Amino acid sequence: MTTILRTVNLTKRFPGVIANEDVNFDLQKGEIHCLFGENGAGKSTLSSCLFGFYQPEGGSLELNGEPVKFRSPRDAIHAGIGMVHQHFVLVPDFTVLENIVVGTHEHGWQLGLDEARKRVASLCREYEIDLEPDALVRDLAVGQQQWVEILKALYLGAKVLILDEPSAVLTPEESIRLFRIISHMKELGLSIILISHKMVEVMQSDRVTVLRKGKVVGTVCPDEVTPKELTRMMVGRDIELRVVRDRSNKEAAKEPVLVVGGLSYRDTRDNLMLDQVTLTIGRGEILGLAGVSGNGQKELFEVLSGIIVPGSGNVTLAGERIEGLPSRHYMDRGVGLVPDDRFREGLIPEFGIQENMILGWQRHDDYTQGPFLNHKQIGTIAEGLIDEFRIKAPSADTPVNHLSGGNAQKVILAREFVHSNKLLLANQPTRGLDLGVIEYVYKQIIAKRDEGYAVLLASEELEDLLNLSDRIAVISGGRITGVVDPENTSIEEIGLLMAGERKEAAE
Repeated sequence: MTTILRTVNLTKRFPGVIANEDVNFDLQKGEIHCLFGENGAGKSTLSSCLFGFYQPEGGSLELNGEPVKFRSPRDAIHAGIGMVHQHFVLVPDFTVLENIVVGTHEHGWQLGLDEARKRVASLCREYEIDLEPDALVRDLAVGQQQWVEILKALYLGAKVLILDEPSAVLTPEESIRLFRIISHMKELGLSIILISHKMVEVMQSDRVTVLRKGKVVGTVCPDEVTPKELTRMMVGRDIELRVVRDRSNKEAAKEPVLVVGGLSYRDTRDNLMLDQVTLTIGRGEILGLAGVSGNGQKELFEVLSGIIVPGSGNVTLAGERIEGLPSRHYMDRGVGLVPDDRFREGLIPEFGIQENMILGWQRHDDYTQGPFLNHKQIGTIAEGLIDEFRIKAPSADTPVNHLSGGNAQKVILAREFVHSNKLLLANQPTRGLDLGVIEYVYKQIIAKRDEGYAVLLASEELEDLLNLSDRIAVISGGRITGVVDPENTSIEEIGLLMAGERKEAAE
């Protein structure tokens, strides 16, 4: 096979951190090469160097056997390298076609949409992608938005495609379709660098390069190693993701902490996002919430945390009706929220770890001295939580946008676990995290359940829900289509409920 892209002893440093150290990596023409490692192992940094977003301090980069230096992503794009980031860069009010074409014309003031439309249609046929070019991006599902990003890279002539956690926001069915098309791209000669934490995806690659603490541990072929061996290469130890549920708490779970009745909500465009939702969560119980992305999960969590006000229905927490009250009231009554988008909704990226750990609680007596913040006390508390939650950071002052996704998630967990005491709302808490952090998050959630918390856990990973939940509620089109016992159901049955088939809710 022909080597299309290679790094030789590539090194990239940030203040106080060596993100990549003497990395040797090569990509063959027409292969899927997976970068595998923990959050903060250097995968995204390496990809950003390959895409010209960062310039390495040491080593070299070769493209088709020739040394190259990319001063910006523009240089990389002109050289035939495209990248689809985990967080999309799209204009919501533009159409699919406009998002693909904008910024691609170097001369003239017109976009030339007629010619672009033909080319985009040709690419869609060639790669078996189904998109309506005149649809507004804001009206597309998250999975469809990702195809817009991929199409834009192909439109720009990418021969090397870097995909950063491409299935992190996809349903299982969408992920299967994505990898079918990725395999088709490979057959057509594209070379693909895949960043993924999901073992089922890693094992579909042609080769896997494992990174740990910025260094290459090794490059292997998936058919020559087991998933357990790959995991050990990644974290240096065995990982146990299976959870043994303690069924002795069934009596305690009959004590309702959260009771939701007939909850409905319409968004600002009058779309019915929640439709007569009725749920109960008991003390010491994890209620899983399964559903395809965009079926009301986010709105349900925002209603239950007081961020938005329902149109009708009731929310009762520990015997008190609280629907429609300010979010401050929910927080004071012991509700903690882990949002699905950690950087947009759970953190202020430019603030340090210690400031983010007291967000929403900055006026509490524990953190103030008279009218001022008690920075010494805040720092001491933050340092203790950094140790307790094993957050990897130079100091408590480190801005959270300098942290890996996993460590940023731990900051949110530390804050919400410390300040809540009745109800934990966890929306996609392990999205985009590596196996080591997922194991840690699981253990923390189980510990809170065992302390008597009621937990609502939403995840698009059905195996996670079957593993962790005491019961699973399925949501489709804003309605609860059924509540099932994880020990007496299957992924297929849950899948049918996710598709809208209704089942009588089990108490």
